[in-house]
Amino acid sequence: MTAGEPRGLGSRVNGLLVAPGATGAESLLAYTAALTGTLVAVWKADGLPALAVVVIAVLAFDLFGGATVNATAAAKRRFHGPGRTRRHHLAFVALHGQPFLLALTVPGVGWGGAALVYGLALAGAVAALAVPADLRRPVAYAATVLAIAVSCAAMPVALAWFAPVLFVKLLLAHLLPE
Repeated sequence: MTAGEPRGLGSRVNGLLVAPGATGAESLLAYTAALTGTLVAVWKADGLPALAVVVIAVLAFDLFGGATVNATAAAKRRFHGPGRTRRHHLAFVALHGQPFLLALTVPGVGWGGAALVYGLALAGAVAALAVPADLRRPVAYAATVLAIAVSCAAMPVALAWFAPVLFVKLLLAHLLPE
């Protein structure tokens, strides 16, 4: 923390959820996307069991907010600063096992669909990280649009947003340094 930075609990929480040094505008945008996406996801989950709706709400907050956060300058400094390697980026993607949590808690989400969505995210990350820096952006975009096309039937209609938002968060917003 640098001199002059706020030191309160809210600042520390914001540093974890958004990024250290995030501007007020970056934070507002991230929380607005997270809350709006959560409302849409919960609305689409109407009729599902309560546990499924809670899980969907938490994942929606993470994914809609995370897709926005990962595109901010503050997050780019956090994730693409000195010492950050391809291994760090691949680990970030690999740790996103949310499709399996959906398979465990949401009726209609199968393990095969969850594995497909997870595998496409991981394969897209590997592809984008394996190419020279000048090709990373087009490879990440190609992997994203192809993954969306392949995965559109992997989730029930109530979760049609899930795979595209996951791919945008991980393959476009997180992996691309600019």
